[in-house]
Amino acid sequence: MGKVTVAATVVCAAAVCAAAALVVRRRMKSTGRWARAVAILKEMEEKCGTPIGKLRQVADAMTVEMHAGLASEGGSKLKMLISYVDNLPTGDEKGLFYALDLGGTNFRVLRVQLGGREGRVVKQEFEEVSIPPHLMTGSSHELFDYIAAALAKFVATEGEGFHVSPGRQRELGFTFSFPVRQTSIASGDLIKWTKGFSIEDTVGEDVVGELTKAMERIGLDMRVAALVNDTIGTLAGGRYHNKDAIAAVILGTGTNAAYVERAHAIPKWHGLLPKSGEMIFEKIISGMYLGEIVRRVLCRMAEEANFFGDTVPPKLKIPFILRTPHMSAMHHDTSPDLRVVGKKLKDILEISNTSLKMRKLVVELCDIVATRGARLSAAGIVGILKKLGRDTVRDGEKQKSVIALDGGLFEHYTKFSACMQSTVKELLGEEVSETVVIEHSNDGSGIGAALLAASHSQYLEVEES
Repeated sequence: MGKVTVAATVVCAAAVCAAAALVVRRRMKSTGRWARAVAILKEMEEKCGTPIGKLRQVADAMTVEMHAGLASEGGSKLKMLISYVDNLPTGDEKGLFYALDLGGTNFRVLRVQLGGREGRVVKQEFEEVSIPPHLMTGSSHELFDYIAAALAKFVATEGEGFHVSPGRQRELGFTFSFPVRQTSIASGDLIKWTKGFSIEDTVGEDVVGELTKAMERIGLDMRVAALVNDTIGTLAGGRYHNKDAIAAVILGTGTNAAYVERAHAIPKWHGLLPKSGEMIFEKIISGMYLGEIVRRVLCRMAEEANFFGDTVPPKLKIPFILRTPHMSAMHHDTSPDLRVVGKKLKDILEISNTSLKMRKLVVELCDIVATRGARLSAAGIVGILKKLGRDTVRDGEKQKSVIALDGGLFEHYTKFSACMQSTVKELLGEEVSETVVIEHSNDGSGIGAALLAASHSQYLEVEES
């Protein structure tokens, strides 16, 4: 064999060895990356752990804080806001009632014709109106004039099936989803604007007064009978359909709850006692945060384990880019190759060529985060039941406790709501959980507000006498 042939063979063998070594190194590097990513996932799973003992502590702490919040203003980490609602709907309400739902860049106007116990909601109509951007930073006068004009236009389209009793004023429930210091059932001062609104001359003013003056300016004869938020509206809707409704919980972008408190259990309340209180709990469990928690963990995997390759995908660094509906779609993906997961990663985060193994890990992460949120939500609900003494069954009596639930997270994230409901059962035990019913109560901010206008109508005494 010639020298050239031998040299060529040696070079060739060296190249094969080098290539093999590179494959081994890549495989080792890949194995190392994978091991690090799995370690991050396992660490997250441990931190998000919600053993039943911890959930019982959360429920107990919630009850303690609720007691403290009712005792004195600022006495608790929980804001226990008195809603001034002392008449929840009974189902006997009759007549035409309106609702105005203002909570963002759009508002809704709605009307319902109530037919009493037999007819219930006979007919309903609504219209959505968007607020021009310049009115969100203009004057109070301009914003409320625009809203009043839209309301008047809607009233003018009252058709067949809607009728106001002769000689009576139209009445309205006003859902105002901004921070308000409520002073009565139909008055409340704006604490501050949020959601892109910045109108200085409304801050500190009574928002019902502002709307009423605007309606008067255009000759619209309508009385605001109730100022409410969507949680109180959900409770009203729940009670209208089920007399055993004792609490409402919103699990959506934010988390909020309202419940019916015994009047004597509110030491900080001075004056005529209402029958209802409102409380709020927020534990990074709501829709606003879940997708963001997943993004942060994926970002950490990309930075520390090169999970998506040698560079961190730029889109993965953008806060709140991965929204909870995206997370829900990935979590619910049942296709064999998890194509929905692959598509979401590609479309939202611009991460392509993900392996099935990687997609499975993403689904596992979604499950860890959603389970934590759902189980903490369940502990919050049990905390409210404990406060009301509904977490036990006394002497064999089976008093039903209905919790009205609403919000996109509860309604659309099936795995979240199923986990939450099974955890409530786990915490309460079989006997008590048979007496607790979680019901979906839709559109508290619309129908609920109209029902509260009906239950706080100025004509109630006339009808009863």
